Amino acid sequence: MILVVDHDPAWPARFEALRKEYGEAMRAAGVPVIAIEHVGSTAVPGLAAKPIIDCDIVVAEEHVEAASNVLVGLGFTPLGERGIPQRWAFQEPERLAPTHTYVVVDGSLALRNHLAVRDTLRADPELRARYAEAKKRAARTAATIDDYIQGKNAAVQAILAAAGLTEAERATIDAQQFPAPDGLPAG
Repeated sequence: MILVVDHDPAWPARFEALRKEYGEAMRAAGVPVIAIEHVGSTAVPGLAAKPIIDCDIVVAEEHVEAASNVLVGLGFTPLGERGIPQRWAFQEPERLAPTHTYVVVDGSLALRNHLAVRDTLRADPELRARYAEAKKRAARTAATIDDYIQGKNAAVQAILAAAGLTEAERATIDAQQFPAPDGLPAG
């Protein structure tokens, strides 16, 4: 069963605690970070979501390994790109759960996808309401995370179109969704 809950006003504070810890660790290691972004549905006020904070640690391509090493030092387990180029996933240590934390290359399609969905949903209440309903419906009927992803995919594609991503970009993102690489939970 996939758990989708109403928006929790505590989610932004949870993200800020993660951003602070990640930022301090990156600075201490001398890793230049472009941004640490709260992405995914928990980053959109009023949107129902799986209660997992999604974080993108945005770096230049040449700093991916160093940023990844910092996360390993914090207790994360590296999971690799998991089928999405220029976005590396990590399994969080218990003390930081639940989060999906990624090291993402600045300017990559993976980052543009995350930011486009977040920013478009923040700005468009009607699209946000339609997406919330699609997520809840998918969660009620999904037997697996892959079923859930597929059940909300048309809504995601509509959001990406509204955000101005090209048909080719949307097709690339769509192809990366099924199945969830190696069973990694998807946003």
